[in-house]
Amino acid sequence: MSDSESDSDAETAVILDHLPHGRSDDDRPQYQKQPLAYAVSTDEFRLVELTLAADADLSIGDTVDLSADLIETARTVDYADLSGGGQSELEYVIEDVIEENERRFVDFFNDARPITTRLHALNLLPGIGKKLRNAILDERKRKPFESFEELTDRVDGLHNPREVLADRIMEEIREEDLKYRTFARREE
Repeated sequence: MSDSESDSDAETAVILDHLPHGRSDDDRPQYQKQPLAYAVSTDEFRLVELTLAADADLSIGDTVDLSADLIETARTVDYADLSGGGQSELEYVIEDVIEENERRFVDFFNDARPITTRLHALNLLPGIGKKLRNAILDERKRKPFESFEELTDRVDGLHNPREVLADRIMEEIREEDLKYRTFARREE
């Protein structure tokens, strides 16, 4: 059984920043501060602040189960609430998640549907207008895409689908007032 099959309900996240001595703006004495980490969930790109057990041994880039014993609390935060280090690391982590889950994101190009009569989910991606959207739709009718490489080879003008997806995910994370969200969940 693979890791993904072992506990399909477990929400995992990638550590963006680890603050072993808590927040710098916390005026309490050192012994009263709990270690913190900022992370992004790998399924819905939800940003979380984690209060950690004192003995938690985490590093930037580690993947953790959000229900693990080393995590005492997890609360959803906005992009602006992330530490500077967390904000700097976020785009790299998103690119890694896309790379590690290529099938999931290639399937977005295979399965994307119209949102309204005038707007298609593919048009939400930066740089994809009517002409490129129609080229993607025409090619996927012939045969579903199997990889990013195949997508790039078969659709003229779509040069880096990974980067396009990463840009859209970053936009969904940063912007509070987006009407349509495809990848990043936002707590209301």
